[in-house]
Amino acid sequence: MPTRFPGENQQDPELRGGGSGDMIRLTKKLLFAIEAVLDIAYNGGRAPVRSSEITERQGIPRRYLEPVLQELVRHKILLGIRGPSGGYRLARERRRISLGDIVRTVRGLETSEDPISDPAGSALGHQIVRPLWLDLQEEMMQRLDSLTLEDLCGRAHHAGITGRSTECTDFEI
Repeated sequence: MPTRFPGENQQDPELRGGGSGDMIRLTKKLLFAIEAVLDIAYNGGRAPVRSSEITERQGIPRRYLEPVLQELVRHKILLGIRGPSGGYRLARERRRISLGDIVRTVRGLETSEDPISDPAGSALGHQIVRPLWLDLQEEMMQRLDSLTLEDLCGRAHHAGITGRSTECTDFEI
């Protein structure tokens, strides 16, 4: 068991950083997932957003987009609507979907091995660097959990980015 210092987070590393011991990395898949969900939140309005529209607006290759959208549907971040006028809508209100929700979903799709769990390494690595990295990941996940799609839509609106509507319309029942 590594040595713990006063004030250091005592929580199990597997539970820190949003329920997974995997390192948070900004991959193309993660970046594209955030952009796609934000596009749906910002451009959705009353009609579902087709993946082809997201591809056109955001320049996201379909090979990345479709599997990620399906995973986001499985995790109840998006709703998939079938049929000729189908597409994707948010499954919850924008203010109830955080970036942390999206990150956790996409991290489940990642296949690369996490170097944090590698048994190789020195005492400095295992007792100082890795716990520090886990703490930083936990702080990052807390920040991502505090940022909602509502916040990002507001940023897009203030930046003058035009969407399907001038206001960020919200989820409807």
